[in-house]
Amino acid sequence: MASKLVLVTGASSGIGAATAKLYGASGAQILLLARNQQRLDEVAAAIKREGGAAGAYTVDLADAQAIAETSARIKRERGTPDILINNAGAGRWLPLLETSAEEALAMIEVPYLAAFNLTRAFLPEMIARGSGAIACITSPASYVVWPNAAAYTAARHAMLGFTESLRADLRRTGIDVTLVVLGEVETPYWQHNPGSRQHMPKSNPILAPVLTPEQAAQAIVQGVERRQRRVFKPAILRALIVLNALAPDLVARQLRRAVQKP
Repeated sequence: MASKLVLVTGASSGIGAATAKLYGASGAQILLLARNQQRLDEVAAAIKREGGAAGAYTVDLADAQAIAETSARIKRERGTPDILINNAGAGRWLPLLETSAEEALAMIEVPYLAAFNLTRAFLPEMIARGSGAIACITSPASYVVWPNAAAYTAARHAMLGFTESLRADLRRTGIDVTLVVLGEVETPYWQHNPGSRQHMPKSNPILAPVLTPEQAAQAIVQGVERRQRRVFKPAILRALIVLNALAPDLVARQLRRAVQKP
């Protein structure tokens, strides 16, 4: 990985920071993107303390123009990434009537439009080079639906559609596309999005344990390295999604029962 350039969005904390550190430990050169400069600098410093190389780029990923300017700067200063990790995400799990129009738009802007715009910015050079890997991180809401999370679910369905369409477009270009579906991960997301945890389905901690950011990062890095089309972590998610395809009404009923009452 010493010659690889890896770009990670949402890299200031949680899954993004853990993924950046894991890639950094493998010898890759890391580009960290997020809005919070101080936290980005802290992650970059942590990578450098372990002997890695990292550079921080502060950018609002909800701003298409800011993405265009930052990506152009990265091309000038560092070149085109070999691996692009579209990890940045936002949005609360709330009922429709408790979700404002502004908040619904923000959930589409990040993660979906952020992934769309950033991937589009680097894709011509990746295609010309004939190599690369793109990973998009999402949740089980890309496949299954539960109550009280309408805007969040729609945004994650957009991520699913974008990733699968991107893979179809990039067939035989030498660029791998991986969709990573993660269950519950213990990150600062829950503090930044109050009310979300109260609207999530209850799960069996034995079958679907809460992941650490490091476990999530390991799933992302391994999935990209193995050129997997889809990664499900924990593994029980794959069974849930297969069952949803075969018996969607059954899954919908069980999820309705599992959602905690507000």
